[in-house]
Amino acid sequence: MNIDVPHWLAQAGLTEADLADSTRGLSYQTFQRLMSEGLRITNEPALGLLVGERLRINTHGMLGYAAMNSGTLRQAMDLFERFIGVRTTLVSVSHRIRDGELELIFEPTHPMGEIETAVMEAIVLTVKNLLDHITMGQCQVTRVCFSIPEPEHASLARDMFKCEVHYGQSWTGFAVPVHVLDEPLSTADPASFEEAARICQRELDKRAEQTSMSARVRRILLERQNGFPSLQVTARLFHLTPRTLHRRLLDEGSSYHDLLEEVRHMLAVQHLKGQQLSIQEIAYSLGYNDQANFRRAFKRWEGVAPSAYRDQCSA
Repeated sequence: MNIDVPHWLAQAGLTEADLADSTRGLSYQTFQRLMSEGLRITNEPALGLLVGERLRINTHGMLGYAAMNSGTLRQAMDLFERFIGVRTTLVSVSHRIRDGELELIFEPTHPMGEIETAVMEAIVLTVKNLLDHITMGQCQVTRVCFSIPEPEHASLARDMFKCEVHYGQSWTGFAVPVHVLDEPLSTADPASFEEAARICQRELDKRAEQTSMSARVRRILLERQNGFPSLQVTARLFHLTPRTLHRRLLDEGSSYHDLLEEVRHMLAVQHLKGQQLSIQEIAYSLGYNDQANFRRAFKRWEGVAPSAYRDQCSA
């Protein structure tokens, strides 16, 4: 796009050689800064789609190789759900079966603000293209959904996804008919798949050891957002005492309460943008027994009441 890439990276203290170093990761704060600046200097609101279009199967390392050798679409989707952390910590992946379809759901793991549209469009398009590749274009994604408001480039998104794309929904991801999930794939190689999956597991375990306790707790809260575990239960999941977990979070400048507030804030914003749940339902889903308590918390986060925020999104 004729942008001075070295200058763009230098603002975050990085070089192109740093990005080529497979052992080096980026903090979320650095990534967010780069994305925000990238959107500004390119003046391209569809930047996420353009990035997602370029991330083909050979850019995904061992996860892409495992997907290419999957026996069925169901096995491939299970692969993404288990090992998405090998490629990115920006989202978690889950699924549900509803109305004869499997819905693969992508949940942000950080409040993304202005970069959310670009990031989520890039990730969902990347995975959809990967499934198209391993099924030889027969993936049969029926629709793609985003919880973000519809952008001006929505028609471009529909052209690039090659299926229905709906914005302002209660979830982000795509749907596939259940009846195609277990059809055998022509590129399947069980031995290669098992070996690649083992390598992905080792890589995931290695990354988990290097991940901060705050990030691990945040992921647990997101995975169990329909019933947040208490501090005691969360500690038990990590084989720690509540006191030890509390101390480790304090060492990282965080706390269980702060992380729970962060996750509730992010999910509240997503639900209000999605326009699918009532404010009372959102409050209940986030663990507030009293809608007034949710209203006070949201005003503390965003400076306006939930109803006013929803009106702003609709406008």
